[in-house]
Amino acid sequence: MQRSLTVKKTEGKPGQVYYPLQLNQTPIPTPGPNQLLIKLSAAALNHRDLFIRQHLYPGISFSTPLFADGYGIVTALGANCTPTSTQLLNQPVLLNPSRGWASAPDGPENLARDFAILGASAGCGGVGTGQEWVVVDEDEVVPAPAHLSPAEGAALPLVGVTGWRALVSKSGGNAEPGRNLLVTGIGGGVALQVLLFAVARGCNVWVTSGDAAKIERAVGMGAKGGVDYKKAGWEKELAGMLPAERPYLDAVIDGAGGDVVGKTVRLLKPGGVISCYGMTVGPKMDWLMQATLKQVELKGTTMGSKAEFKEMVEFVREHKIRPVVSRVVKGLDNIEGIDGLFDDMKAGRQFGKLVILIDGEGDSSPKL
Repeated sequence: MQRSLTVKKTEGKPGQVYYPLQLNQTPIPTPGPNQLLIKLSAAALNHRDLFIRQHLYPGISFSTPLFADGYGIVTALGANCTPTSTQLLNQPVLLNPSRGWASAPDGPENLARDFAILGASAGCGGVGTGQEWVVVDEDEVVPAPAHLSPAEGAALPLVGVTGWRALVSKSGGNAEPGRNLLVTGIGGGVALQVLLFAVARGCNVWVTSGDAAKIERAVGMGAKGGVDYKKAGWEKELAGMLPAERPYLDAVIDGAGGDVVGKTVRLLKPGGVISCYGMTVGPKMDWLMQATLKQVELKGTTMGSKAEFKEMVEFVREHKIRPVVSRVVKGLDNIEGIDGLFDDMKAGRQFGKLVILIDGEGDSSPKL
């Protein structure tokens, strides 16, 4: 038997209920043809998991383990696995955090029928990384970059592929050396991955945050500077930071929504791009006629394809990029510690990813 972590259904309205965590005992799965059995070492939280607990996410499964991010060791192969998969036996791998999107550049091949994110989802085939063992198809994993620890590996998949698509696939060719980018909401997992990717690609990056310490840490990671979005007129302050030889933004990589168009339209070059992967401020954002006249493009983007996931991991491997881990707790049975990670997320205290070491025991570890 193995342990798995799910949410327990209780009565309550969406946004008011907070489903408790539930530890379960379930059979260890057996791999079928072209499948791998993986012993999971680490899993990581995403905002989606918090939304699930608040019943603010569609299609919740109360029997499927939580979490989409996972790092583990391949321990057994099903029948008919390819020679490539045979080479993965006893090797660490990263799980593709979604299903149903192979390579189409515009979006999942059949969004309504096939696409699903792992973890507490009715459409993900019962797969979540909040368990000790998991079976997945052999083409749903990639070898873990050797320079990553289990915690760093678990921190990468979902934010990595989301940030890669937002920056590389959707920024209109602006993920290039010398281009000026604004990354909003630094401190969140996706924003930090975008910063790391953009710096590695030679871009000039500025950031926003409501926390001066987070801006300072981002500068330490290669950002040129940052502004406090809580201050009135922050866009004017940002304009003064842009270089004289290129005094405009080429693209904005945004996860907040809200008034981002109004705040950045004067800073963007004609034909500049706002690549929006989320709306933490609210489910709507304003579009201004000024943006239309300036030929600004607004591009929505979420997650990424299996092909983009593989491209992203290879870039991480080549450039030895380390995802930022905010805090780690040890033990899948450490319900109090895992609840503490959710509390960090609710309060916005994290700088990077919140990770569970599945094999560990005891209280929270120090910040990495």
